[in-house]
Amino acid sequence: GRVNYVVTHLIQAIRSREGSFSSIERLGAGSYYEHVKVFEPNEFDIMLLMPVARLQLDECDDTGAYYYLSFKRNPKEKYLLKFLDEDGKLSAFKMLQALREIIKQEVKNIKDEEVTVKRQKAGSPAITLQIKNPPSEISVDIILTLEVQQSWPPSTQDGLKIEQWLGRKVRNEFRNRSLYLVAKQNKKEKVLRGNTWRLSFSHIEKHMLNNHGSSKTCCESDGPKCCRKGCLKLLKYLLEQLKMQYTKQLEKFCSYHVKTAFFHSCVMWPKDTDWQSGDLEYCFQKYLGYFLDCLQKSQLPHFFIPQYNLLSPEDKVSNYFLSELLSYELNNGFPIFQE
Repeated sequence: GRVNYVVTHLIQAIRSREGSFSSIERLGAGSYYEHVKVFEPNEFDIMLLMPVARLQLDECDDTGAYYYLSFKRNPKEKYLLKFLDEDGKLSAFKMLQALREIIKQEVKNIKDEEVTVKRQKAGSPAITLQIKNPPSEISVDIILTLEVQQSWPPSTQDGLKIEQWLGRKVRNEFRNRSLYLVAKQNKKEKVLRGNTWRLSFSHIEKHMLNNHGSSKTCCESDGPKCCRKGCLKLLKYLLEQLKMQYTKQLEKFCSYHVKTAFFHSCVMWPKDTDWQSGDLEYCFQKYLGYFLDCLQKSQLPHFFIPQYNLLSPEDKVSNYFLSELLSYELNNGFPIFQE
């Protein structure tokens, strides 16, 4: 409720200003909205969507995930022209700066809640708000997202292999949805200019998690229950607990690794009977086994962009370190859950 109050206030204020961001919409993304949050809800991700008709996408590295954006011809969205850099590319940095300034001014006008804007983390696509009132602090990441009405780029062609799990029709329907791009710094860029954007599939991931059964009624009120989400929550919890103990060694890992391995597992074991609710322990160990295998090989393909490896071999040491910790847990009956 408090998050909605603050975000609704901000969106109305941003829209009422004539100018660049007057067409934004909101989308709740991340674990809270996918119903797989494992601790109390004190962190929220809100995507602010800006509709754009067409953009030219140029890959900026070999991952197939990061792009430079420019306009093919005179855009309808004239207000975006002031965010072009000297090469005519749409600058993520400039757009984030501008949005950040508006939000900094607007949080001062929010009554009843003490809201501050946290300092920008280098390379982060988020503008982070801290809502301070007791009983607890809440952090809200606002993520500027372009919603582009055009077909997905070639790097996604062989991804989203859900035909056996959710069906070919669902895959086609997903691929006809808009393309999302978030303002995300690509660390591989030789000169960090802050003008790269990364593909985002949050809207599709949210849909897959909330409609995860091969039968349409899986986990609905009168349908059969499965343990897919239970497995995902357990591995997220396990990783979060380990990260608390080994913060430095595991800083490279995030819940997105666990979620990606989860989607691959759903494809490998596509039937609802593969995930019966009474088989939680067995299913969890099978899913964890797959994730361990990925860590040991330093190979976890992005679910939508198969050429993009989320566990790069140059992080072999930390991949191996996490696999050792997880193997220990698995072989000793998960002492961390007993704590």
